[in-house]
Amino acid sequence: QVQLVESGGGLVQPGGSLRLSCAASGSFLEYYAIGWFRQAPGKEREGVSCISLRDDTTYYADSVKGRFTISRDQAKNTVYLEMKPLKPEDTGVYYCAADPTGIVSLKASNFGSWGQGTQVPVSS
Repeated sequence: QVQLVESGGGLVQPGGSLRLSCAASGSFLEYYAIGWFRQAPGKEREGVSCISLRDDTTYYADSVKGRFTISRDQAKNTVYLEMKPLKPEDTGVYYCAADPTGIVSLKASNFGSWGQGTQVPVSS
């Protein structure tokens, strides 16, 4: 079982930037994929980006491609999501999640462990 803790959320203006962190703990982390998902008020959860801890393969949703960057610090067991420039439609609660197959995807049902989420309101 993997435990995940997100941090770094907060109010940001359109055009601004933010870096979210997902600190992971547990066994066999090197075999997992870590994904970022978000859920806006009244909307379904949406996959944003994913990185495989096996080989650093990354994957992005079309809505964030070119604006968001996922990366990881192996020594700190932490995955980051750099977001710039942010748009109002990026508003939501951002969650990180872990997939034991290590294969990048944005299919939420593949991810068995989830963090508690961090709020990202994008507004002027």
